[in-house]
Amino acid sequence: MAVYFVGAGPGDPELLTRKAERLLLQASVCIYAGSLVNPELLTLLPEAAERHDSAAMTLEETVAVMRDAEQRGLDTIRLHSGEPAIYGAIREQMNLLDQYGISYQVVPGISAFQAAAAALKTELTAPEVSQTVILTRTAGRTPMPEKESLEQLAASRSTLCIYLSTHKIDEVSATLTPFYGPDCPVAVVYHASWPDQQILKGTLADIAGQANQAGLRKTALIVVGHALGRDIPVSKLYDAAFSHEYRTATEP
Repeated sequence: MAVYFVGAGPGDPELLTRKAERLLLQASVCIYAGSLVNPELLTLLPEAAERHDSAAMTLEETVAVMRDAEQRGLDTIRLHSGEPAIYGAIREQMNLLDQYGISYQVVPGISAFQAAAAALKTELTAPEVSQTVILTRTAGRTPMPEKESLEQLAASRSTLCIYLSTHKIDEVSATLTPFYGPDCPVAVVYHASWPDQQILKGTLADIAGQANQAGLRKTALIVVGHALGRDIPVSKLYDAAFSHEYRTATEP
């Protein structure tokens, strides 16, 4: 018997992987992040499947359910929002499962930053503009490592995908403006891929006002970077004057 840490994706049930869907359809025990996972995903569970909402559970209570299922010869689906490896808090669960000798597997899922990029119909990288994407957050009850402050990361002028920070968007905008400039494109995507998805587009100069007016405080992703602009250099990959392994350049 095993525990499966399954990525639920950003919200849209059709963005589940085929493996995640198969595991849900045959699950006996499911522990799910009730405050974050789209309830529609739970309709995939068999009617007789046990359901446990982890929103009100401690780490020890969560692992106790897994141990009980293992002792009864049942697999457990631990359904995490998005991609479990990003802010999923799965390592601490795995550490306890290792102590109890319970095997586990991880099934990746699509993260909010990918769903947000799709909703924005944009790339997060752009030739000669930004070739690096940083996934980060601001400090809250969980502090940030000293060398990962927003100021430190902003110095690279990379594309930033900022989680868990919409409630501090005034501070985020003020911190980033000296590095990116007030005209740098910014988007806030609330509930990416959900039916109630909401998109705000602006610049560092005005995005905080938009988000505050819309009342967006959580379950939204902030995307910042000049790669979001449309006026960017054309990729060399498909440039007729550029040769590579599969194509010889043509004369201009």
